[in-house]
Amino acid sequence: MLTRTVLASVAICGLAATALASGPAPAPRPTIAKICANCHKAEANAVRGHFDIVAFKAKTIQVKIDDAVELFQFDEDEIKVVNGDGKTGDGEFLKDNLLKKGHEIKVEYQEKNGVRTALKLIEKPPVKVSDEMLMKTADIEKLVAQKPEKGNYFLFDSRPLPRFQEGYIPTAVNLPYPAFDKMIDKLPKDKSALIIFYCAGTTCNMSPGSADKAKKLGYTNVKVYKDGMPAWSGRNYGVLSTRFLKEAWIDKDIPHVLLDVRSAEEAKNGFIKGAVAFPTEQSASLIKGLEIKKNAPIMVYDQNGGENAAAVASSLVKAGFKKVVLLTGGFNAWQAAGYDVASGNLVTKAGYTPKLRPGEIKLEEFVKYASDLPANVVIIDVRTAKEGKAGMLKSARLIPAEEIKDRLAEIPRDKLVVLHCNTGTIAEVVYNSLKELGYSNIRFANAKIDFEKDGSYKISVD
Repeated sequence: MLTRTVLASVAICGLAATALASGPAPAPRPTIAKICANCHKAEANAVRGHFDIVAFKAKTIQVKIDDAVELFQFDEDEIKVVNGDGKTGDGEFLKDNLLKKGHEIKVEYQEKNGVRTALKLIEKPPVKVSDEMLMKTADIEKLVAQKPEKGNYFLFDSRPLPRFQEGYIPTAVNLPYPAFDKMIDKLPKDKSALIIFYCAGTTCNMSPGSADKAKKLGYTNVKVYKDGMPAWSGRNYGVLSTRFLKEAWIDKDIPHVLLDVRSAEEAKNGFIKGAVAFPTEQSASLIKGLEIKKNAPIMVYDQNGGENAAAVASSLVKAGFKKVVLLTGGFNAWQAAGYDVASGNLVTKAGYTPKLRPGEIKLEEFVKYASDLPANVVIIDVRTAKEGKAGMLKSARLIPAEEIKDRLAEIPRDKLVVLHCNTGTIAEVVYNSLKELGYSNIRFANAKIDFEKDGSYKISVD
């Protein structure tokens, strides 16, 4: 089920980009995300990226363009909003048709005195694929169960390689849409063969684009699995090669959960570093006690990528975990590739800490400052005055987000500034705004925090 972005109750007012009077010229601001550039070109006074946060009281929209963040002010009566169904409205319409966090959008804006004001926000609509070309998840499941030799099909993942390395549908081959013309040798010689393309979901143009290119090459039996990897992962596990696990995850130190479902006897002969003991025969109870986020990337392996790993992976998907993949070839393939093998005792409890967002402070560090504030650190509570009156940290200063612009003199540049609100959402918006205003030694707490009048608090992470 898709989750909706929580509406931010407050945010900064008038704190869009302001050029500094001195110092080196700022780098050009990004205008189009890399994945959007596969199908679109950069345009003047427009950006294409992913919806991140909207704060209605202060009329601020935050958009992510790859690793960069862009802020736009908006007037609820003036902005035009177009949702994925083509329906239009103003700011009130946006409240009732809030975009999913991470959804691709286009923002058309005007800029005056360094302040960007959004004039039009366009949600990327689902791609159109003719009924005769469309394949559903059940169709793909049936073919994958038969495998290419029996099902007589060729399944191609049109996503760029970095996305493919995160996990893919079993039997799929990576044929990235951006490099399609250079990799047509991956296509079958038989122009009548069943070939299927998929990508990142209903709004992704890469698989329909690949299908069009294949048809122009003379292929006559071309299909598109429009729902793509998100729909597959909601009902099935994906797969991952040992090479991708090492190069795209372990070597890059990307957080993940690696489960070794072999018996203790098998694991005595070595295991993959970082793995957690998760014996198949105990997996039912272990899954119930798995205290990690449902969207955490989980890799499962047994000795040879066989039935045990598949059974545990399937059980994890049924339990609601959304990014489960099986390691093809299992431990045997890892060892055969000559990769390092760990020895000793496997860890018995799985944990997952996602990569921090830019500017995010570790919670243990925030807790340390909250209880014992050093002289070189300032904590700023950016909630409303009403929320602050109901309870706040004794060590914090209350500067409501909507007042930040007028109270910059109270925010030191020679100390570490730590921002917090009650969810992390508004603190992040303020963080990005202050970064644009030249503050460099600044962080924000990304967690749900409940305060009491006596200054005590409770932190929880979704």
